[in-house]
Amino acid sequence: MTKSIVCLQPLTSEQQDLIRAAAPDYTITLGDAKNPDLALLADAEIVIGWAKGISDTLLRQDSPLRWVQTWSAGVEKLPLERLEERGILLTNASGVHAEPITAVILGFMLMFTRNLHTAMRNQLNRRWHSDGSESELTGKTAVIAGTGAIGSETARIAKAFRMKTIGISRSGKADDNFDEVYTTDKLSGAVSNGDFVINTLPLTDETRMLFDADMFSAFRQGAYYINIGRGATTNTGDLMDALNSGRLAGAGLDVFEKEPLPEDHPLWDMEKVIITPHCAGSTDRYADRIVEIFTENLKSYLADGEPNRNKVDYSRQY
Repeated sequence: MTKSIVCLQPLTSEQQDLIRAAAPDYTITLGDAKNPDLALLADAEIVIGWAKGISDTLLRQDSPLRWVQTWSAGVEKLPLERLEERGILLTNASGVHAEPITAVILGFMLMFTRNLHTAMRNQLNRRWHSDGSESELTGKTAVIAGTGAIGSETARIAKAFRMKTIGISRSGKADDNFDEVYTTDKLSGAVSNGDFVINTLPLTDETRMLFDADMFSAFRQGAYYINIGRGATTNTGDLMDALNSGRLAGAGLDVFEKEPLPEDHPLWDMEKVIITPHCAGSTDRYADRIVEIFTENLKSYLADGEPNRNKVDYSRQY
């Protein structure tokens, strides 16, 4: 039987050729995540991407599936328990998003410090106004929850603005881009030092609703909150309370508990909030970076039986 790779996302002919060159004994076929071909997936040994309605086909007892490469960094929407039970190798897209998401994070920070968000609203109303509260990033502190590729790159760029950077991670392992790194149990103490608190965390059992009323009460008065991780790591009601009370000066949000954010949601009308539609990681270079990671892993898979980059730890859910 021909060994099969099925990609559920569009790839250019050049990107497909890179995969073929790495695995000449395999076929590479493009599918459609919105309308997946179950017959095609039934014979796949390797799948790039994921889609609704394909679990039973891919995870049946006699399925040849051995490896799934996701199209995103987050894996919370996949049937992790079933994948683990079947011994399926799972790799994510960690590392693809660092540059574009860092740009969005710094964009939020610059907009808030320079009051560009209010300037844009004033422009729509042809209003020439400044309340004189413009500030700058120099000398301010960024507390970044998550010191992976996105958090580390954000800290590196923040250093160019002469900011202090504090990282939070499970391990507390030092990183050259951070002045200090603490373990997750020190988060509530660390956020009290932040002019900006940046959430880059994945959604796991440990991080669900991590940012709640208690956490926001520990923030420095007048701090800003930025979430580009996962919406369900934050209690939206508690966040709005912190904004309305003045505890928080503003929030830059790319992710939400419910997406798309409903048209009647009160967040839309909050002048302290900047909203982007879960597009912080989007870039015209996305597929190129996925293919780069995948082909490197594919060579390792063929040589050693498993990929060597971005393997998901089922016990940690990321």
